[in-house]
Amino acid sequence: MIEQLTIAVLGGTGKEGKGLAFRWAKAGHKVIIGSRAAEKAQAAAAEITEMLGGSATVEGLDNLSAAQQAGIAVLTVPYSAHKDTLLTIKDALQGKILVDVTVPLVPPKVTKVQMPPAGSAAQEAREVLGEGVEVVDAFQSISYEHLMHGDEVPCDVLVTGTSKEARLVVIKLVEDAGLIGWDAGPIENSVVVEGLTSLLIYMNKQYGSTSAGIKMTGVKKA
Repeated sequence: MIEQLTIAVLGGTGKEGKGLAFRWAKAGHKVIIGSRAAEKAQAAAAEITEMLGGSATVEGLDNLSAAQQAGIAVLTVPYSAHKDTLLTIKDALQGKILVDVTVPLVPPKVTKVQMPPAGSAAQEAREVLGEGVEVVDAFQSISYEHLMHGDEVPCDVLVTGTSKEARLVVIKLVEDAGLIGWDAGPIENSVVVEGLTSLLIYMNKQYGSTSAGIKMTGVKKA
């Protein structure tokens, strides 16, 4: 039996956001889909609820309202909307955990690692939000194709963040989503984690795949 949490998936009308929302709702958490337009969020929430046979607790709100009502927020917006969204929800996130799934991709060269001046999207989020918010980086190496079904996912999730306590909370959320999470250290290590996404996109194109991922070897879960 999981401890039910209220999770806001901000920018949750996109493929990655809906996939994570689906998995957490399936696990029994209360999920709030956030969007700039509440109507889009409500449509996504209805879609997930229907997929789960009406048994899940999913609702749709605008991003700010979703962040205000949640205990944990998960940011899944494109990098172009990253900073503006953070500024919108900054006050609502104080004292909470933000899981940043954003990758600083710069089209059209998305197969090339291009990190922002802060070092990574997660470090940029920390600069914008301040020390009152625990920022954790996760899920960048999981393709959305793996998320929108209940099957086992043959990929691992690297979790970095501003404190070990926050990372452990998010690793539990990773496990609730049916995935394997690893503590990958402080938020400075998010540079490597986010950079993997461009590498995996390149691998997909190079080898004709759609869901390249990573798997930890040589270590065992405690």
